[in-house]
Amino acid sequence: MHDHFTSKYRGKRYSFGYPACPNLDDQVGLFQLLRPEDIGVQLTEGMMMEPEASVSALVFHHPDCAYFTADEGGSGGVKSHRTPNQGLRP
Repeated sequence: MHDHFTSKYRGKRYSFGYPACPNLDDQVGLFQLLRPEDIGVQLTEGMMMEPEASVSALVFHHPDCAYFTADEGGSGGVKSHRTPNQGLRP
């Protein structure tokens, strides 16, 4: 039963507005690159996506990815929240 509720994937998904990518304005670059307007997804003035159920993320499929917090305070620090996915490689 434990295996049914345990993630057995590698890599991480970093979304704008969360600790690793806290600045929603950075999403503009992603929109310029991918042009989601072509499929009807747009950014509001507050950098939220419409339609409301739309999501964006940077996804890295590497076994050593780890979650972190980007320091917006200007000190350039990065704080790791967990260790890499060691032992989960297929």
